[in-house]
Amino acid sequence: MDEKEAHTQRLKAAVHYTVSKICQSTVAECEKQISKQAVAAIAETTFRQCEIFAKDLEAFARHAKRQTITVDDVKLLARRSTALSSHMQQKSEELAMNNQELKEKRKKNAAKRKSKEMEGNEAEETES
Repeated sequence: MDEKEAHTQRLKAAVHYTVSKICQSTVAECEKQISKQAVAAIAETTFRQCEIFAKDLEAFARHAKRQTITVDDVKLLARRSTALSSHMQQKSEELAMNNQELKEKRKKNAAKRKSKEMEGNEAEETES
């Protein structure tokens, strides 16, 4: 087995484990049972859908002549599902707000450092 196949198998195992945990918590909440075969089928379907998503995202970025997949690509991917699309839009807005806040904090900190440096330089000049 080559390295790529081994990596794919590890990813599949991680997806299966995660799907299994989600199914277990759902089963506990609604007092139902789910077979191991059903969990395996859900995990396989999830993995295949993620592969399709990855190819679509790569195609969207390539079409825009970019090397990087952006939030806009992910929103475009989610456009067919109204609930997913609105969730992605909300998360995108939250990220934008957080990024804006971080930029403002960095600007304030840079301004503070600059004023302290200026004060230090002025103090050195008066001592000379």
